[in-house]
Amino acid sequence: MNIPYADLKAEFTRVLHKLSFSEYKAALCAGIFADNSLDGVYSHGVNRFPVFVKYVREGLVQAHAEPVVAEQSGAIEKWDGQYGPGMYNATLAMNRAVALAKENGIGCVALKNTNHWMRGGTYGWQAANSGCIGICFSNTIANMPAWGGKEPRLGNNPLIIAVPRQGGHIVLDMAMSQYSYGKLQENSLRGSALKVPGGYDITGALTDDPDAIMASKRALPIGFWKGSGLSFVLDVLLTAITGGNSTARITASGGEAGLSQVFICLHRPEYEQALVDEIIAYSKSGEPVTAGEPVLYPGENTLATRRRNEAAGIPVDDRIWKSIREM
Repeated sequence: MNIPYADLKAEFTRVLHKLSFSEYKAALCAGIFADNSLDGVYSHGVNRFPVFVKYVREGLVQAHAEPVVAEQSGAIEKWDGQYGPGMYNATLAMNRAVALAKENGIGCVALKNTNHWMRGGTYGWQAANSGCIGICFSNTIANMPAWGGKEPRLGNNPLIIAVPRQGGHIVLDMAMSQYSYGKLQENSLRGSALKVPGGYDITGALTDDPDAIMASKRALPIGFWKGSGLSFVLDVLLTAITGGNSTARITASGGEAGLSQVFICLHRPEYEQALVDEIIAYSKSGEPVTAGEPVLYPGENTLATRRRNEAAGIPVDDRIWKSIREM
């Protein structure tokens, strides 16, 4: 079924009010869940909402918590999220990074003891909409093996880089696994195989079966050993800057809570739009693999999906929608 954006956001808001979220916090969090769904990231929008509610009820997410500034040093600040809602903490942190960048040319907020921010790209779009280049990354619970290993020891540690552009922002949003676990769930709900192998089954064979990958917890790092190395380094960088939990400590806690995140912004009056457009034009000038299918830059498909869902409504799995309506 397809649900209008306003109806989806209203349901999220209703449930969050029942969980004692303040008016402002409920509206912000509900808006992010709805916006993620509008942009086609259902895995970190409507599909993830029941998990978020479960974490709030279990106390892993503290609805009333507010982040605090623990340390200030020039254009860099360290915050403690105090286990508050991840997307609320992330929004405030990116807003502060934007303000620091507009004052100093660069700004950085290092955040510890926060929670899952849902779609990391949300904060890339936020920075770009504010006229800043945005870079942010987060660690996660262990859900893929280090290269050469069999057991999960690395997070998929998403990395986001956004560049503002008048004709449509460039927003790269990628996990370190070939498919995020949200995308695996999305394909599982549809009963569809992955387009390319996304991990290993319990026998150690590469597979395009999302259920087999979720069962083995052996997601495939992007670029094999390169993605493994990048995931490792991001976790080291996050922990070193924030003083917060590493993937190992998050995993040992038994729940995906108390994450570490970094938000960096760069600001200047002009981003050489003509040169950026030249790069996009050159990238698109190559012959497409499939005739009639466009060659896309990061963020372009998001804008197209947003327009389509604004017109036709947001596709929602019947079972998930039913569970939300019953909350």
